[in-house]
Amino acid sequence: MEHNFHPESLMMSYGYNPQWSENAVKCPIFQTSTFVFNSAEDGKAFFELAYGKREAQPNEVPGLIYSRLNNPDLQILEERLCLWDGAEQAAVFESGMSAITTVLLEFLKPGDLLLYSRPVYGGTDHFINEVLPKFGVDIIEFYAGQSQEDIISNLEKTGKADKLKLVYVETPANPTNAQIDFEICQAIKEKYSNEDNQVIFAVDNTYMGPLWQHPLRHGADLVLYSATKYIGGHSDIIAGAVLGSNELMIRVKTLRTFLGNMAGPWTGWLLMRSLETLKIRMEKQQENAVKVADFLRNHPKVNHVYYPGHLDENSKDFKIFQKQCTGPGAMVAFEVIGGEKEAFTVLNQMKLIKLAVSLGSTESLAQHPRTMTHAGVPEEDLQRFGVTDSLVRLSVGVEHYEDIIWDLEQALDKI
Repeated sequence: MEHNFHPESLMMSYGYNPQWSENAVKCPIFQTSTFVFNSAEDGKAFFELAYGKREAQPNEVPGLIYSRLNNPDLQILEERLCLWDGAEQAAVFESGMSAITTVLLEFLKPGDLLLYSRPVYGGTDHFINEVLPKFGVDIIEFYAGQSQEDIISNLEKTGKADKLKLVYVETPANPTNAQIDFEICQAIKEKYSNEDNQVIFAVDNTYMGPLWQHPLRHGADLVLYSATKYIGGHSDIIAGAVLGSNELMIRVKTLRTFLGNMAGPWTGWLLMRSLETLKIRMEKQQENAVKVADFLRNHPKVNHVYYPGHLDENSKDFKIFQKQCTGPGAMVAFEVIGGEKEAFTVLNQMKLIKLAVSLGSTESLAQHPRTMTHAGVPEEDLQRFGVTDSLVRLSVGVEHYEDIIWDLEQALDKI
């Protein structure tokens, strides 16, 4: 009898047969640099596929060659990652930034135009604004809340709209949870795509992880993650991932091969371990975040809370959230009454919550975006995005919610 298992069930075994490894119930770590060919003909066939010299025959599986190209831990992990987003292929990288930069370098060339949303993660912002221009790539930005007409008008004013090659968005935006409408991005992609120029639509989905938002189902061509965050979820690895169609992922994986920024077997194995509990962890984190956000909203020393679960039902952001997300997530930002001094007081007085950057891990983490993760963003842009001196970003973990709230309450009392 056939049965369609849910992704959380398939995370335990999908893509792996215990008979391959002495009947070990879990995939072992394949700590090797190279793999033996059964014949010279096999070696030739494997390299033909690896270098894109021909397409695979029906039921032909690419063979193992060298761990810079492929490794069992990486391949099985990538197959399992595809299940959450419904992707045809995935590629895992040694960091989230290497995933992002590989996509940008593969799909942009000198003279191309990049349209991207702001705010984005500080590292992404730096690469787009400080590195891509050195390669002759033109850049134009847009913001959450801008209409499709305004974005198109600004594109046309550049005189380079016909050179648009990539639409890159991060939503909800880091750190304010601002919502970017996938429908607008998809419409812009279609407007400027033609036979000679296929515009790519890519989404950094790190903030929502593979559980609360699925961009590929809303017209995106590629979805990117800092797999360090929810996918890894234990603050013990650095990794990134890109997922999409076979056609686009062949290009991403080919460039990964020659940049040499793929993840190693240990990282692959640790991420496979983490995928087994991803849904349980993320659901608990979201459950806690709802309670924490509600507490903060009612605290007299908190000026404003940025959380998708608190969006006004009559707002544009709420309508976008309803269309795109399956839950409000576990990222909360809040402004204390005061400024940097008061925000630092809260951060310095926390007992349970860790003062650290990153997000999506089992432990709760808090930081000050203006002086930490977004320190490299120009002052005028921080003002425009609402990244103020009093803003604190909180990644809610799996601890008991009453303890998280107690910690926040005693820290806020110190103001």
